[in-house]
Amino acid sequence: MAMQLPPLHQEFVLHFGEMGSRWGINRTVGQIYALLFLSAEPLNADQIVERLGFSRSNVSMGLKELQSWNLVRLRHMPDDRRDYFTTPQDLWEIVRTLVQERKKREIDPTLTKLRELQMQQPATDEDRHAHARIAELGALIELLSGWYSDMNRLETERLVQLLALGSKIQRLVEGAERIVPFAGGARKGRTAPATEA
Repeated sequence: MAMQLPPLHQEFVLHFGEMGSRWGINRTVGQIYALLFLSAEPLNADQIVERLGFSRSNVSMGLKELQSWNLVRLRHMPDDRRDYFTTPQDLWEIVRTLVQERKKREIDPTLTKLRELQMQQPATDEDRHAHARIAELGALIELLSGWYSDMNRLETERLVQLLALGSKIQRLVEGAERIVPFAGGARKGRTAPATEA
């Protein structure tokens, strides 16, 4: 069954499904989310089936997956026992939720495994090399996770302002280094300033 959507909606939904498959979600799930995102009103499963031409079971499974990602909201209508679904109106809420869920599912388990591996004592030179590389990767992911946590605590308005600064932040950091030298170790050939005894 073909989609029952206006051309603009259909083009967006099809593209979102294609992109979703590249982001690691099922194409059907991506298309359901795109439809809900564009819809001015919450939709029930039957309406989604009718508009996208999917089977009822595929729509039900897709909605369950979206609920597990906390990307859709359940709504109830007066005198209607069916479940209706919608997406948050705030785009930043959607982005924050998506990043948080991906971190929880992908980054956190990797970080846990790296920490476990760093607890092991290397027995050979080959193991010591691998151990050092694992520690280096773990430190990088820890740094990025800390940065994410700091950014996630910011109010949306402040986060938007920070993102809008772009490369100006680099100039700010370089200006600050003239006052307080960088003390984080080697970076692009620089070394931390020696401390005086």
